[in-house]
Amino acid sequence: MGALTNGRYLLAAGLLLLVYGTASVISKVATGDAQPDALPSAQGTLPHFIQEPEDAYIVKSNPIKLRCRAAPALQIFFKCNGEWVHQNEHFSQEYKDLNTGLKVREVMINVSRQQVEDFHGPEDYWCLCVAWSHLGTSKSRKATARIAYLRKNFEQDPQGKEVPINGMIVLHCRPPEGVPAAEVEWLKNEELVSSLTDDNIDTRADHNLIINEARLSDSGNYTCLASNIVAKRRSATATVIVFVNGGWSLWTEWSPCNVPCGRGVQKRSRTCTNPAPLNGGAFCEGMSVQKITCNALCPIDGGWDEWSEWTVCGSQCDKQRSRECNSPAPRHRGKTCEGNGEATENCTDGLCTQSMDSSNDVALYSGLGAGVIAVAILVVAVMLYRKNHSEYGVDVIDSSALTGGFQSFNFKTTRQGNPLLLNSSMQPDLTVGRTYSTPLCFQDGADKELFDPLPDIKVKVQSSFMVSLGVAERAEFRAKTVAETFPRDLSRDYCSTVDRRKKGLLTLNGPFSARQEQLRTTGVFGHPGGRLVVPNTGVSLLLPHGAVDENMSWEMYMVINQGEASVQTLEGCEILLGPEVTYGPPGLDLFSPVAITIAHCAEVDSENWNIQLKRKTPDSKWEEMMSVEEESTSCYCLMDSTSCHLLLDQPGSYALVGEPLTQAAVKRLKLAVFGSMEAGSASYSLRVYCVDDTPHAFQGVVAAERTRGGRLLEEPKTLPFRANTFSLQVSIQDVPQFLWSIKPFTTCQEFSFPQVWCSNQQPLHCAFSLERYSPATAQLSCKISVRQVKGHEQILQVYTAVAETEKESVPFFMQTDCTVTSQTGPKAFKIPLSIRQRICATFDTANAKGKDWQLLAQKLHLDRNLGYFAKQRSPSAVILSLWEARHQDTADLDSLASALEEIGKIHSRSSPKDQDEPESDFNHIEASGLRGTGEPARPKAEDSAPEYTG
Repeated sequence: MGALTNGRYLLAAGLLLLVYGTASVISKVATGDAQPDALPSAQGTLPHFIQEPEDAYIVKSNPIKLRCRAAPALQIFFKCNGEWVHQNEHFSQEYKDLNTGLKVREVMINVSRQQVEDFHGPEDYWCLCVAWSHLGTSKSRKATARIAYLRKNFEQDPQGKEVPINGMIVLHCRPPEGVPAAEVEWLKNEELVSSLTDDNIDTRADHNLIINEARLSDSGNYTCLASNIVAKRRSATATVIVFVNGGWSLWTEWSPCNVPCGRGVQKRSRTCTNPAPLNGGAFCEGMSVQKITCNALCPIDGGWDEWSEWTVCGSQCDKQRSRECNSPAPRHRGKTCEGNGEATENCTDGLCTQSMDSSNDVALYSGLGAGVIAVAILVVAVMLYRKNHSEYGVDVIDSSALTGGFQSFNFKTTRQGNPLLLNSSMQPDLTVGRTYSTPLCFQDGADKELFDPLPDIKVKVQSSFMVSLGVAERAEFRAKTVAETFPRDLSRDYCSTVDRRKKGLLTLNGPFSARQEQLRTTGVFGHPGGRLVVPNTGVSLLLPHGAVDENMSWEMYMVINQGEASVQTLEGCEILLGPEVTYGPPGLDLFSPVAITIAHCAEVDSENWNIQLKRKTPDSKWEEMMSVEEESTSCYCLMDSTSCHLLLDQPGSYALVGEPLTQAAVKRLKLAVFGSMEAGSASYSLRVYCVDDTPHAFQGVVAAERTRGGRLLEEPKTLPFRANTFSLQVSIQDVPQFLWSIKPFTTCQEFSFPQVWCSNQQPLHCAFSLERYSPATAQLSCKISVRQVKGHEQILQVYTAVAETEKESVPFFMQTDCTVTSQTGPKAFKIPLSIRQRICATFDTANAKGKDWQLLAQKLHLDRNLGYFAKQRSPSAVILSLWEARHQDTADLDSLASALEEIGKIHSRSSPKDQDEPESDFNHIEASGLRGTGEPARPKAEDSAPEYTG
């Protein structure tokens, strides 16, 4: 009994101690000093967590909520980073679980961004729950709290690619750093790309996009999209182009021999359509036309054998003899023997007597025989006549194609008049279904290589589409090994082809009638001097003040020569870089040189070009005046990026000639596209011009298009064309297929390298003919791609109305002097005469430090070839003339004023004793009109300089 009582006392004491300890811990939690880990635990069921705190991310400044739910639990408290969370920060509630009947306690706390940022521990900010019951405590899992972010810049952006069809496309993307880590998606043309719907696409490998086999439909703009709970980021757009390299079709059958007799040529062709190049793919390499020799068997006319012996006299009182057509027998379409193969003769000299019936039979048979022979002779004559005339047909055109050349002719297949007369000016017969236009020229057969490719052959069919391919030179240049530099030891093939081009053996692509008239401007000039301008050509002449004697006047002229004679007299690999210019009269006598400006098309670089100034001799040969990189005292040449400025003493014909030294030599091409409706049809013609980038050359295009009624469809663009012997390809792209049609295999045309490089200011052009399906179609949009193989590319965007009634003139150059051809006196010069005279008087005077004009030339960036200025009567006047020519398009004198100001400062620093005098001189020059409005101030009488202009 006592033992039982003692046990009850101990149990009561234990419960009392447990309750007291729990209350003590709770009080410590309230003050933040609790040590719940030291609570005694009893055997049995501990608190069970129904909900544990989960990892969370703080977005911007929004706090996160951590929740715990446990049963049975008397209290639940959070512990963060090893420290108890204050009771006031807990939000708790208690309810009864209807299924178990147990009381469930739920507790929540808020964790702010500031709390996470202030924590500096070895690990992330963490929290857990501790739950108490009568039987002990339980701990939940640790939940981390992190600040979410996503940086702006991608660690790696996808890069654009050009991939051949069926090739693999791999676009790399490394998203920006972020918490949580960003998920990556891919967009193609702003639409989501999914590997679930396309087995050819894989987006699961390290955020990269992999397209196993590229298709044409895979071309587009791709964007990598990274996102997490904070934000979304877009990478730079990567453009993927799936291109198709051109492939040759099968060779056609060999054509018949082009001559009816003797040695001729057979040809076969293939096209770059298997497949056709697409999206910038490479054009087929190699020849599109092959030729072999053939020997057509010549016709052998038949010849009669000797007559046989007469037969014995027959019952009809006649005898016969015969002969065969076997000496020789007719072969290979030769003529048969003319005349009779049998002969009959009376053998009794009329003494034979016959009955009346017999004589009637003889007369009947004789008449029938004579009639048959006459009919046979008539038939043979007609056949021979038709055969002789049928030999002149399409074969004439094919055989003439072997000779190359520039003149073209049209030949009708109907036989009217004299079939041997080919009139080059014959008007085409519009009733004939097909017209062939072929180059025609004459050349020495000894120089002709049999296996040279055929020259360009242009075929015009009823759709009025013209296709012309640069076959003649493409095969020749593709077959050779391209060297890094060629005009020295490796230039024989190149230069020989250039020579053939200059001699007229290479055809220009497309019929283009070059202007043959001369561009000429004249003016009468005296002592005040003046300026001559050939409008819209980039060519002008400046005659300085004082160059003509006071009591003299000259009628001067300036001419741009536009014929082919200049080209044919150039040597080796030289080409014209600008127009050939002539000024005169021949006996012109001047006191100072004239300044001539000529536009050119070269990218000036002394390492890649050898540029020379040449002058035509009286016997029409070109002699070298100077190289632009060398010193000369006979003339002066200053090369700017687009113009050449010359100082010349002798009138005559001059040309700027360039010889490429390396394949990096570049000349600029001007590209332009014109369009017009073809009269009486639903076809629209697009004409693409490639011309040397000089105003004069482009004016030829403008003049030709004005006569055609063409419209300029896009602002002309410039294309650098390298001397790498590769051709120039022109293709039409993005034509609306449901509105316009174009003949198959005609979307790409080509100029051979010599045609472009040796164009010598003559325009090249090709044409595309598009036919609309419906007359209601009033708009045309497409792209014209002009690219040099292994070189640069330009895109001409066409978007135009195609109404037949709409006519718009081709714009000329927007230049202020497009109508002014000559100016005389002060209005022709930028520098006022009084300022010019004072500058000459100041700088032409020698001082202790040398010639001041040398410093003037240095500050005006004209300090090369100073020996030429030194021999002039007034070096400063010649320097100012050159400055005038160089700055004729700019209306301000700031550069000259700045140079004078710098010279004044130099003199002030170098000569402190004489500071007042030079400073006043230069200040006076600047104050006299170079600054401000540009109007010269009237000099005082005591300050006026003596008139001296050189």
